[in-house]
Amino acid sequence: MVGIRVHIVKIIFAALFVLSTCVGPSLGHGNPPSATLTAEPDAPNGGLPVKRDLGVKNDMAPMTQSALQPVNLVYADATGSYRVLLTIALQQGLFEKHGLEIHAVAATGPIVPRVTRDVPVGLIGEPAAILQAAEGSDLRIVASFSKTRVTGHLVGRPDIHSASELRGRRIGVRVLGAGIWISTVMALEQLGLSPSRDKISLVPVGSPVEILRALEDGAIDAALLPAAQSRNLRTLGYHVLLDDYPGDATAYGGALVVDAAFLTSRAELVEKAITALVEALAFCLEEKNFSSVVESFKTSLGISDDETARSNLRELKSKPYPSCLDLTHMRKVMSLHDARVLNVDIDQLVDDRLVKEIDKRGTIDQPQ
Repeated sequence: MVGIRVHIVKIIFAALFVLSTCVGPSLGHGNPPSATLTAEPDAPNGGLPVKRDLGVKNDMAPMTQSALQPVNLVYADATGSYRVLLTIALQQGLFEKHGLEIHAVAATGPIVPRVTRDVPVGLIGEPAAILQAAEGSDLRIVASFSKTRVTGHLVGRPDIHSASELRGRRIGVRVLGAGIWISTVMALEQLGLSPSRDKISLVPVGSPVEILRALEDGAIDAALLPAAQSRNLRTLGYHVLLDDYPGDATAYGGALVVDAAFLTSRAELVEKAITALVEALAFCLEEKNFSSVVESFKTSLGISDDETARSNLRELKSKPYPSCLDLTHMRKVMSLHDARVLNVDIDQLVDDRLVKEIDKRGTIDQPQ
């Protein structure tokens, strides 16, 4: 009888062992399942979905989909050094880390990206925010991530040998009144030229890639281009008309811009978005991450050479505080295109309270 009992006990223990090996992984005891990388949901309003698998390892387990708060965010496609922060944040799962599901909406071609009630957040150029505010939109610049000085080379087609020959010609920009337009106007001023006086047409073409293509195709006569592209064109007979500027000539910046009503009602979501982008900024500024950052520049801006990537990195601000002084200067140059921008109250447009709160917590200074 005792032998039978011992035999039954052995059978029970064997059964329990088999059961534990079968259910262990589902209880967290086995090896974790391999991660799967999926595309972001289709963006609204015709935007392109943004894939999270963009070449940077994500070591963080994201929150479950049902726990994430959806936020629509517009950005200017392939424009601005600050654009890389969105790519990094998506690659690293930083928005999910802070409980956000970002639906990224690309503004492509020669249009100004617009922040609306349906797409209440934008990672866009500060001039775009000023233009929209001049039209009556109630917006707030809550963080500023880059400061772009006038750089690059003003390049003319082979038949243009000097700056004076730009009179009556066509120069390509992304959109009228915004970032590249401002840089181009300032470059012309450096040459003693005025678009209105010298009958120079600034033509909205689209992204920097589209501007380069338009110059090569002869649709425009000149353009402000990165130094690396300029060197390639010089071998084909194009001429560099300007390549040196005052060191303090700031053209524009890139910012997180929010619909004022959304900021009032969902400030906690805006703070999370800023925090995720601040962490992406810290990742970009760490030298050990440079190779990964270059890959992100290639994905977001089509930049593949180290020189141009480092030039763009130097535009990123270590502290993302908006500058009323820089915005006031932008507004002055922009008024040459649209006098309504002079009515924009810069002090009201800027709201840096959330950046100050994040800075107090020490998040901005933490390396990634």
